[in-house]
Formats: sequence, structure tokens, C-alpha cells
Amino acid sequence: MRAAFIEELGPADNIRYGEVPAPDPGPTDVLVEVEAVSANPVDTFVRSGIFRTPVEFPFVIGRDLVGTVVTAGPGAPGFTPGDRVWCNSLGHGGRQGAAAERAVVPADRLYHLPPGIDPATAVAVVHPAATAYLGLFTHGRVRPGETVLVAGAAGNVGGALVVMAAEAGARVVATAAARDAGYVASLGAHTVLDYRDPGLPELLRKECPDGVDVHLDTSGTNDLTTAVDSLAHRGRIVLLAGARTQPVLPAGPLYMKDGSVVGFVISHATTAELAEAARTVNHLLTSGRLRPRSLERVPLAEAARVHQRLEAGELHGRRVVLVP
Repeated sequence: MRAAFIEELGPADNIRYGEVPAPDPGPTDVLVEVEAVSANPVDTFVRSGIFRTPVEFPFVIGRDLVGTVVTAGPGAPGFTPGDRVWCNSLGHGGRQGAAAERAVVPADRLYHLPPGIDPATAVAVVHPAATAYLGLFTHGRVRPGETVLVAGAAGNVGGALVVMAAEAGARVVATAAARDAGYVASLGAHTVLDYRDPGLPELLRKECPDGVDVHLDTSGTNDLTTAVDSLAHRGRIVLLAGARTQPVLPAGPLYMKDGSVVGFVISHATTAELAEAARTVNHLLTSGRLRPRSLERVPLAEAARVHQRLEAGELHGRRVVLVP
């Protein structure tokens, strides 16, 4: 079986494309013929060793797939050969990845793909969208009528956050580059502010006079001074990017507001949380509200180059889908 794999942790140059042993599914697993695999920043974290997780070499990279069920074990009810399915949690926690012609997926991490959905479109959004759902609802506990601030709203996770917060009845204030303001507004943002504006803290105070209820920074900047300053009473800051950041926390103002800061990594999500997110992802896929801004399809053999482009910051707002 052909796959994109590594034999040791390290740079993108370590990725090889070639033959690896075919996967051997267990009784609670589903064997999937892979049609499309997405490339995520988190895939580079696992490959490089920044995100520490059990891996067995040769290690097939990649987290997300869309494909067709080949066989399902007796402990995998609900899946039959020919079903179109997706998964967004392979390639970590001791599980081999998705970037191969076939993959084994535990049944509790596999979801049916709604009819009529393009595989590349789906695989491009399932990871950032699930991240957005869990950040917004599980950890941010957003409620209708609240004000949500999305920093980095033009990116993949940021765009999904805007869509989901608006669908939930929140008032969405977003920050993005000026050139992306129209796009972000089309997703449902009430106001879009230029993140480069030196007067941004004051603009946020004017736009959110009662404060921000849920603050999510997908850019990884994690400016907690500005975030806490703009926070409402009992507001929540959700950190979901910026693994190397070490910001200063204004602890006094935070606790005087009864505020909270929570870190969130989707790799630590439970299967129940992922399944809950999947239901919303499927709903938004079906409605057409969840789509990648820009999509590029490349052969799976180019996985190393794609990882290089990810790490060089060349894929802002663009999703690359690897096709076996």
C-alpha cells in the first residue's frame, strides 16, 4: 500500500512516499479506502515532535480523511461496505495517519458523510470546523445574544468560528487584514476590524461597550493584555493556537472580572466531544454554510512539499487536499 510516511520525527524532508504494510483492522475498526486527505498545521507538529504523542514507525502522517468503507468489524455497528465516511482524528495517540491508500479508523472516530458532498470540500473543513465547534461551545460556552470576538477570522478555524457563532445567535466581532474584511463579513460577522490598526484596543472598547463574552484568537498571538481589557464580566478567553507563545497574564484585572482563560487542544478531545462536533459539521456541510475559502488538490506524493509550504506560512486561507 502506498502512503506518505516518516521513519523518524523531524523536518518535512523526512516524509517519504512509497510502500508500507497494509493496515490490519481490529474488531472495533473500519477499513476505509481513502479518497482525500487534508494537510493541517497540527500534522506538522506531530511530524516534527513539537506535539508529543505516541507514534509507531513507519508512521503514516495526516489526521483527516474522506473515503469509502471497505470492511467493518463486528464491533463497528452502523458502517457497511460502500458507506461514504470521514474522520478527523487519526495520526496521533498511537493511531496511524490518513495519508495512504487505505486507513484503519476506530468506529467511534468515524462519521457518515452527508449525501452529495464533495470529498475534497468536506475533508478541507472537518478539522478546523470541529476545532471551532469545541472552542466555541465546549470550552467557550457561548450563548445566544453574547458577543464573540474572533481574532484571525479570515483563516480556516477563524472562518468556521464566525459561521458557527453567527448561527448560534451571537454577535460576532472579528479582526482580520483589511483585504479580508468583505469575506469575513460574508460569513456572518457583525463588525470586522483591521488587526493592524494601532488603535485596535480602543476600537474594541467602542464596538463592545459591555465587553466581550467569548474571546478566541486563532492567529496564535495570544495578546492577553488586550483580551482581558476587552473582556466582559465572567467573560471567557479560549486559547487554541500559538504553542510557543508565553504571554503576560494580567491576573488582577482578570479575576476582578470573574473572567477565565482556558487552553484547548483538539487532540485531547474525547470521542464523545468529537462526535458532538461532527453532528454540527455535517449540518453545516449539508446547508452549504461550511466551505473552504480556497481549495487546492495535489497528489499524495507531494506531501513533503505541502508540509514545507505549511511551515513557511504560504497557505494562509488556503486548504490543500492530498489525493491518493
